[in-house]
Amino acid sequence: MKFADVILPLALPKNYTYSVPPHMEEALKVGSRVAVQLGKQKKYAGIVKAIHEQAPADYKTKPLLDMLDKDPVVYPTQLSFWQWLSSYYMCSEGEVLNAALPAHLKLSSETLLLFNDAYGDDFSDLDDDEYLVAEALHIRKELRIDEVQLILDKSDVYSTIKKLIEKKVLLVYEELKEVYKEKKENYVQLHPQYEDEELLAPLFNELSRAPKQMELLLAYLHLMKTQGSVLQSELLKKSGATAAQLKGLVEKNIVWIEQRVVDRVPGNGKAEVQIDFALSPAQEKALMEVRNSFAARPVTLLHGVTSSGKTQLYVKLIEEYVANGKQVLYLLPEIALTAQIIRRLQKHFGKKIGIYHSRFNNNERVEIWNKVKTGELQILLGARSSLLLPFRDLGMIILDEEHDTSYKQQDPAPRYHARDAAIYYAGLFGAKVLLGSATPSLESYFNAQQGKYGLVELMERFGGLEMPEIEVVDVKKERAEKNMQENFTPQLNAAINNSMAASKQVILFQNRRGYAPFLMCTTCGWIPNCKNCDVSLTYHRNQDKLHCHYCGTRYPYPQTCAACGSQTLIPKSFGTEKIEDDLQQLFPKARIARMDMDAVRNKDSHNKMIQLLEQRDIDILVGTQMVVKGLDFENVNLVGILSADSLLSFPDFRVNERAFQLMEQVSGRAGRKHGKGKVIIQASNTRHPILHYVTTHDYKAMYAAEIAERERFGYPPFYRLLKITLKHKNQQTVEQAAQVLGNWLRPHIGPRLVGPAVPLVGRVRNNYLQEMLIKLPRDTKIIANTKRLLQEHFIKLLAEKQFRSVVIVPDVDCT
Repeated sequence: MKFADVILPLALPKNYTYSVPPHMEEALKVGSRVAVQLGKQKKYAGIVKAIHEQAPADYKTKPLLDMLDKDPVVYPTQLSFWQWLSSYYMCSEGEVLNAALPAHLKLSSETLLLFNDAYGDDFSDLDDDEYLVAEALHIRKELRIDEVQLILDKSDVYSTIKKLIEKKVLLVYEELKEVYKEKKENYVQLHPQYEDEELLAPLFNELSRAPKQMELLLAYLHLMKTQGSVLQSELLKKSGATAAQLKGLVEKNIVWIEQRVVDRVPGNGKAEVQIDFALSPAQEKALMEVRNSFAARPVTLLHGVTSSGKTQLYVKLIEEYVANGKQVLYLLPEIALTAQIIRRLQKHFGKKIGIYHSRFNNNERVEIWNKVKTGELQILLGARSSLLLPFRDLGMIILDEEHDTSYKQQDPAPRYHARDAAIYYAGLFGAKVLLGSATPSLESYFNAQQGKYGLVELMERFGGLEMPEIEVVDVKKERAEKNMQENFTPQLNAAINNSMAASKQVILFQNRRGYAPFLMCTTCGWIPNCKNCDVSLTYHRNQDKLHCHYCGTRYPYPQTCAACGSQTLIPKSFGTEKIEDDLQQLFPKARIARMDMDAVRNKDSHNKMIQLLEQRDIDILVGTQMVVKGLDFENVNLVGILSADSLLSFPDFRVNERAFQLMEQVSGRAGRKHGKGKVIIQASNTRHPILHYVTTHDYKAMYAAEIAERERFGYPPFYRLLKITLKHKNQQTVEQAAQVLGNWLRPHIGPRLVGPAVPLVGRVRNNYLQEMLIKLPRDTKIIANTKRLLQEHFIKLLAEKQFRSVVIVPDVDCT
């Protein structure tokens, strides 16, 4: 007998083994989806990881229920990658499967309630709720749980269902349904007998008495000539006719309607590769160095200053790999960046390129998944999650803006870093990895300095443009002299006016969304906090509500102070909404837009905003980190950083590195095409060393200062960090659990264990938190042994009755 190890979309510590029925043995393949039963009734779609003849020793196997695919949905390479992700990032393979597979490929059973005909139609022994459900079942024969909730108008219906089961009024059935459906459209086709143009003339004479049908036929012929195929909806729209009038043509056998399967995500542009630009001498040199580096090492870091033309180098490299029949994955940190880059790449690569990110719906994701799996898409542009797609023959991975924190997954598991995972994934294919950034992460630059990665530098801007001039303005001094207009210094105000007069565009960066980060009572100092989290609430003026940015809860604006009852609540500090409001007062004629999570929530809103800026329909764009990363606007000549102090005062060992990266990146949006750009940084602490490095664009000096600090205090890249977070609704329980776990671990780990302690935000979504940090030397054996030790102690802790409901979250390489 054969057995199959199946990965289920659940956080199970081990994969479950099922027996393979004889009729499935020949057709079953590794990587295919199968229907299986877990527990008494629940059914799931799992992925076959391995097929073997070794029966499990400790339990009797259940048979596979069904095969859901003729062909595998993933290749063995992806299964190896999933296993590494689960092992390295301390999670289950089921959690990796959950993150990787589109929702419509992950199936779990739906509970159906069936009427028991043997019961009859006498419902006199039932109470009111039971009677309503039984009567509905008698009529409908089957109901879903959500339909029962609607009938009874309450969410808790399980006690009623249980009573009906006991009284044998209904039966329970678990049904596993495929959710994905192909999209079908109606196409109009001319009857073959009229393909000869000579036969069309008498047809027009025949239709002269039916003018609408004549218009339909003329519109059809025009669309057929221009598009090659005619969609029914487009034909009716163009002709202004109705479906009934089209039906008349069908009944006369002039046309017929054919239903065809269509792509939800159709390709754009021509299929041919068109590279219509020439590289500068500096770019040619860098391209040759990248090729040479790839010959010696699998990973290369491309350190190119902002606007040096890194994207053009990527295009040339992609062209080479596509010509050799390889697939290329182009990773970007933010969805916002994909809109601008995709238009450029489609111009060069047409239908060979696709895009993948979380804004696509579930059906669209399935179609993109399948196109990558079959190799139909040779180039895939996407955010972090696209790393989990089933590539067939990957040749190269490009990580643009490789330093960006968005590459690290925070919640849920797997909490992977796309940069490190991409390097391992590429290794499974023998593919190359190109890390690109104007401000590389300290880890990547350190690896390049140590010779682990290749290093290629491109230190001049494309077209001989100068780096922007950067001016640091002392906000404290300007406030003392009462020169400020709202949150704008005179220098920034004058610079915006000059840009507007020159018909140039302006980008203003403030790393806080909303109107004000918090409200405060001027009488007693009370600040409104979230009821579920230990954080202050952000005021959003557009909705006139207070928002918690941790749990998403919204509260009405308080008219009085909850502590002293006074009506002196005022907004403190400022976010992007406040800046937008101030700009409309200071520059009433300017066209102002805002780019942050609140303003660009919809699928296409990023793209529309970027196109408006490119078409110069926006004069001033204010935004959060979204405006920092890799966007290219040729008419922007001024960038303003409104509060550098907020970037430099965060309690984190990476604060200086990240502040430098953010300010240098946003500075790089200025002066990218015509003339020298200008950057104005508003700060109170103007003597901070990071501001000096930014004004001189001196990455290497920043790196030298920071790397010395990291080595001195034992932080990455010299050590790896592993954070353990414990969560529980009860504060005392989580504190005790953390103390017990810490006491168990300390004899094994010693001074490398820091904590337990309450984190900066000690309660989120009504869960109290405790954190521990482990500093591990860069030794593979020690790291593996520590992870094994942790897993053993996690199991031991959760076996204790009082700690059974404590949630333990390990975060490897936390940042």
